[in-house]
Amino acid sequence: MDNKKLADLLYPNALNVEDIEKKYPERNLEKGAEVTRFAPSPTGYLHIGHFFSALVDYQIAKASNGVFYFRLEDTDKKREVEGADKIALEMLKLLKVYPDEGCLLEGEKGCYGPYIQSQRLEIYKAYAKKLVSEGKAFPCFCKKPENLAEVKEERAKRYGAEFSNEEYDSCRNLSFEEIKSKIEAGEAFALRLKTKGKNGDRIKFVDAQKGEIEMQANTKDVVLVKENRIPPYAFAHPIDDHLMKTTLVVRGEEWLPSAPAHLEIFDALGFERPKYFHAPLISKLNENGGREKLSKRKHPEADMRFFIKAGYPVLAIREYVLNLISSAFEPWRTKNPEASLDEFKISPKDITAVMPIFDIVKLNDVSKNVIARMSAKEVFTEVLKWAENNDEKFALILKQRPDYCVKVFNIDREGPKPRKDIFNWSMIEEYFSYMFHKPQCFDAVEDKKQFKTFIKVYLKEFNFPLNKEEWFENVKLIAGKLNYAVDNKLFKQQPEKYAGNLAKACEHIRIALTGKKDAPDLYTLISILGEKEVVERFETAIKF
Repeated sequence: MDNKKLADLLYPNALNVEDIEKKYPERNLEKGAEVTRFAPSPTGYLHIGHFFSALVDYQIAKASNGVFYFRLEDTDKKREVEGADKIALEMLKLLKVYPDEGCLLEGEKGCYGPYIQSQRLEIYKAYAKKLVSEGKAFPCFCKKPENLAEVKEERAKRYGAEFSNEEYDSCRNLSFEEIKSKIEAGEAFALRLKTKGKNGDRIKFVDAQKGEIEMQANTKDVVLVKENRIPPYAFAHPIDDHLMKTTLVVRGEEWLPSAPAHLEIFDALGFERPKYFHAPLISKLNENGGREKLSKRKHPEADMRFFIKAGYPVLAIREYVLNLISSAFEPWRTKNPEASLDEFKISPKDITAVMPIFDIVKLNDVSKNVIARMSAKEVFTEVLKWAENNDEKFALILKQRPDYCVKVFNIDREGPKPRKDIFNWSMIEEYFSYMFHKPQCFDAVEDKKQFKTFIKVYLKEFNFPLNKEEWFENVKLIAGKLNYAVDNKLFKQQPEKYAGNLAKACEHIRIALTGKKDAPDLYTLISILGEKEVVERFETAIKF
């Protein structure tokens, strides 16, 4: 058969491949720079597994002074969810893993576009024609079988029962005249690869993390272009990665069985193979202690928006996922507590080869450490940002009293051992509820009469303290009048004997101000609340 004549019949108006290649020159990057891409299909939200891959792409590109770009693989229109690409980009921007180029929120950026596959159909058509003209692809007019039984039956008819496992397509043997007749009759066709593989053939390739892998070679005449003239991932991504000069393809290990077919397509097109890194899937322990894949249907934490809505700091989310990616991250962070995450350098060989387990407890611990390192002003800024999108009432409180809120968030923050009780912003209002709302009940009181008696006397003689020493002396003085403590001289001589009495006095003050037995340093609370608020709370406590 005259393959060039067939190519002209199938694709009469296709672009010239040589002209296309000229529009995609080599990138001007230093030696060793990696070009990575995040190329999701717009079929839903940003899955944590996708973010895992995107973060690997980002870190490797940054570490090598390379390029990280965003490409939208939107050829599967049946599964497309409107706005999914925007959701993914907004999440990447929020999580500070934003691409250098591609189809971005602000528009297309870069010289290697279009970066949306549905806008590249003429490019795919040109390479499809090239393969036909070289005798490497053929049109298939077969109707797609509905189920597996039909597939097996069709193969048995074509090849005989003993060859029913072969996946060569019978249309590869059609003559030019038969093909022309079908096209003139208006029959639609898919384009298939004329594979060279046979049962028993082996293929070797190198995975960037796993090393050399040997697998059964591809034996299937895989579809390159569907009947609707749109290519599937198997054909589109080799062309895009070649033209956009991708050097490393990071994808989930569920794609590993497809690697032989994809590599054969690269070879058929005459392209240099990129490095593949098949990332492990993220799992979760089920109630029986076994591992299961994080599922969109079963696990809310599979959606990256879950963490933002819950109020986990962006830095904590990134640090936790880097923990999942590489065991080297935690020691690095310990040695470099203030360093930017962009400084953490990884290569595929550093990345875990086993299925990492998502652990919310570990995430909370990471987040506690991140929040503990932040200043009160940084906490205020992040809490306000979160509240504006998730809690309007709390956002209003924050906006009305910014200076006061910063003082509240600074409680137990400065010092060599800051408290580590908070792991997300949604906890803040409840954690500091006594600083934003007067106590509504005093259930923590054990002796109501004793409590009221002390607060009445304390309120009568209360003077807003100038310093902590003055405040403490005042508490001891008033507690002593009610036999809660003794005079200062005896207290200094035998502090252990009278510590319990003084502690009870402080407990009454703490409950009156916060409604709780446990709260931060009393003098700090009084100083921040201010005289008017403290007096009002004592008056409320007396009336309960």
